[in-house]
Amino acid sequence: MAAPTATVDLSAALITAPVPIGHWLAILPVAHCITLGAVLLMLRAYPRLQAWLAIPGLAALALIDAALLAKVAADGPLTMVMGRWLPPFGIAFTVDLLGALMAFTAALAALAGGIYALADIGESGRRYGFFPLLMLLMAGVTGAFLTGDIFNLYVWFEVLLISSFGLIILGSEREQIDGALKYAVLNLIATTLFLVGVGILYAAFGTLNMADIAAKAGDLRGTAPLMTLASLFLLAFGMKAAAFPVNFWLPAAYHTPRIVVSALFAGLLTKVGIYALIRVMVMLLPMERQELSLVIALAAAATIVVGALGALAENDIRRLFGYVVISGIGNMLAGVALGGLGGISGAVFYALHSMVLMTALYLAAGEIARRGGGFSLSALGGLYRQSGGFTALSLALFLAACGLPPFSGFWPKVILVKASLDLGVWWLAASILLGGFLTTIAFGRLFLLAYWRPAPIAPTPIALRPPGARWRTDLPLAALTALVVGFGILPEQLLALSQSAAAGLADPRAYLHSVFPEGRAP
Repeated sequence: MAAPTATVDLSAALITAPVPIGHWLAILPVAHCITLGAVLLMLRAYPRLQAWLAIPGLAALALIDAALLAKVAADGPLTMVMGRWLPPFGIAFTVDLLGALMAFTAALAALAGGIYALADIGESGRRYGFFPLLMLLMAGVTGAFLTGDIFNLYVWFEVLLISSFGLIILGSEREQIDGALKYAVLNLIATTLFLVGVGILYAAFGTLNMADIAAKAGDLRGTAPLMTLASLFLLAFGMKAAAFPVNFWLPAAYHTPRIVVSALFAGLLTKVGIYALIRVMVMLLPMERQELSLVIALAAAATIVVGALGALAENDIRRLFGYVVISGIGNMLAGVALGGLGGISGAVFYALHSMVLMTALYLAAGEIARRGGGFSLSALGGLYRQSGGFTALSLALFLAACGLPPFSGFWPKVILVKASLDLGVWWLAASILLGGFLTTIAFGRLFLLAYWRPAPIAPTPIALRPPGARWRTDLPLAALTALVVGFGILPEQLLALSQSAAAGLADPRAYLHSVFPEGRAP
């Protein structure tokens, strides 16, 4: 006699009630990016019109993400299901406080980059598709932050990867092709590992919905290969975030494209890897994160110190900033390793700070090159005498990157050091402090050589912007610096949001209730 076959009444999974208007905010940022990107692509023959449509479009994206953040902060996580199929059958966009915070911060960084690109990207670069690729990149980044389906997290990784390939080779210079190759190989390996992990996860859980996975993980812990899954995801996301020992691709690639592209990459792309690691390891596989905490902590300490030492040894400003990105990734990994409210809130705070700071630092590097004639420290000097205002902005960014008060980088380091000492992990706290000390020396060296000493030779300014375009470079740099200073002086609101986001990951009942309002997963 044949064994009975389990059946599922799919008709019961159909949504019959209308979707609340507020829930459309969950999908609107991604739909906006894709639609605007398609429109800009059709306007390829009109590069000037492309630019002046893209900037209002990026401003609109920031406003949409701000509205989404306000709604999530007020009402809790919200879910939008595609195709009118209830989870776990339908593809869900589920937005909690962490995703909304990251999406909004990414939109601000992209808006600053878009304005700077008006001066940095010429007509040729616009014809090659800078602005459509930027909107596609933002679709991938935003989709990764807002999706509630782990396979679609992989899909959005692919979207941002494809668009980043186009941006990194914009100009088709030999150095760019070389950097793109290194960037592509490591990221494709990481993507393959991620896809393998997704396949194993689906075989074990029978679902790809994150809320469904979080609900079922406890029951399957004795039978499913969850440690294998956690290790695969840790390696894949660690490669995408440029954590030690798979960090060497970043300083070899991020210095090759146009400076605004480097700024967007440094501010956004590695943070998507960190976000995915936090989402999967803290919310979906918390016990496995705890088991791997020592491995993550060792990788974090090594990433911090290696990044700081690399910054100390570099002569090219863009490569120096690339190592600063890596060192910052180590601080975020330290928060993941520590876990708890302190560790995760410190990692979230640091990620938000780093998205703004690293975008601003690379934009400042563009101005250093324009004023000083290049990116080499050995050939720079006298920038203080050229502009005291630009020197003050740069110094604020440098001190924030070092984690010194009263700037935004100080507070997440305090949180992470305190969380480390509370758990008795003194060596991790020491590595965070050592990384900050070495980074301070690296930036002190940069400031003394490029700003304070007299110029070794008369600089030949690089034409990074057309005449009359000063506001296009000064405005985004000043705005991002103001955020860095503002959240350093008044950190309470961002700290409260980071702690709420961390609490929502540690106790995802509100997230699960948003996806399964009846309080149960199928």
